[in-house]
This record gives sequence, C-alpha cells and structure tokens, in this order.
Amino acid sequence: MRLALASGRHRLCVCVLLLVCLLSGRSAMAAPFEDTIAQRVLACTGCHGQDGRAVGDAYFPRIAGKPAGYLFNQLRNFRDGKRAYSLMTGMVALLNDDYLREIAHYFSSLDLPYPAPFAAQLSADTTDMAVTLVTRGDPDRKLAACTACHGAALTGVLPSVPGLLGLPRDYINAQLGAWKSGQRHAAEPDCMAHVARVLTTNEVSAVSAWLFAQPLPANTHAVPIGALARATGVRSACGSAPELRAATP
Repeated sequence: MRLALASGRHRLCVCVLLLVCLLSGRSAMAAPFEDTIAQRVLACTGCHGQDGRAVGDAYFPRIAGKPAGYLFNQLRNFRDGKRAYSLMTGMVALLNDDYLREIAHYFSSLDLPYPAPFAAQLSADTTDMAVTLVTRGDPDRKLAACTACHGAALTGVLPSVPGLLGLPRDYINAQLGAWKSGQRHAAEPDCMAHVARVLTTNEVSAVSAWLFAQPLPANTHAVPIGALARATGVRSACGSAPELRAATP
C-alpha cells in the first residue's frame, strides 16, 4: 500500500516537472533571445536607467548621448584599473576593446530628451563663485574654466570630452573627490586630477550644485572640436582628450 502510494506520488511529481518543462519551453519559444547590442547591454540599464538615460537625482550618471570616445575611454579605464568601482570592473574585465567600442557607440547614438533640472537653493555668493570657476576659471592658480574643455554650453566636445549638465550633484562631487584623492586616473597629463587638487571643498560643492541646477540648452549634443571657443586664461593639456591640444590658445 505504502509502495503504491509512493509510486503514485513519484508519477505525480514527474508529471508536474514535465508540465513545467513544457510550459517553460513554450514561454521561451514565445520570447526568443535576440542577440542584439540593445539586449546585451540591458545589464547597464540596471544602474544607468532605461536606455542609459538616468533620471532624477540618483547617483549613477546618464550615459545616453555621451561622446563615444568618452564612453570608450571610461569603459577601458574601469577594465584597466584607472577607475575603481567593483561592479563596473566586474562587468567589463573580460571585454576586449572592440566590444567596448561597440557598447560606447550604442549608447552614444541614443538621442533622448533630458529631464528638467532640480532647483538648487544657492546663495548669491555661492552662485558667483560657481559661475566664475565654470566660465572663467582662475588663471592665478592655473585653473582652467570648465567651459574651456567641456564647451561653452557645457554639453561636451567631440570625440571624447563629456558634457557636465544633467549629471547628479553627488556624482560630480564623488568624481572630483576621486581625482583629488588619486583614486581616479586618466591618461597623462591628467588635467582633471590637476583641477580637482586645486579646487577647495567649498568650490567643489558650489560647482556641483550649480551644474546640477542648470537647464539643458536646446541643442544638447556635444559640439565638434572646431566649435570650441578659444577661451581666455589657461587650458590644461589632457592626455585623455588629445584633440584639445590643437584647440589650445
């Protein structure tokens, strides 16, 4: 009796397992895997948001529409240890340059609208400090203006200088802090490392808050290198953006 009951339960379990397998197979047939770059980079969207257009004031930056050269450089930096973030390093550690370029070009090609900026409660003095540093820099400290490299509209310069607008305040603070501490590196000469070391903590806070609150211009795209205005003051030579050398006044 017990043997018959056990045998019956076994047959029932087998039937259930077969049914699950059949249903799983049918589901898989209904939604086949598409081997496209869009599907292969879905892992990126878990942090960077749908289509890489991070929204809100979350820490992770937007990558949609960033210059392909910049995205490729950063992916390679994570892989090669010049940027330290274990999740990113783990994702790209085994990827070759060709695949990293494919990922970079995919996200760079996404032309998507930006969300409205967040309002920032800044004092007049803080605003003046930020505007001066962003647009004029400080020649006495050999500190280039942000616009000297990132463009007058701060939307970036092709092929490898990123825009600064639309980035979370905390992300800007964290990256400048990483450069200041030596945790983040770029190809020598590392112009951002120099900028970060010269800026005081209050200046970093003012600049990041001001940038975070700025609306995007009508044209949100990075500008060609030829459109980069000859800024007054100094511009650091950047190993990660050699195209700026030709535009240095």
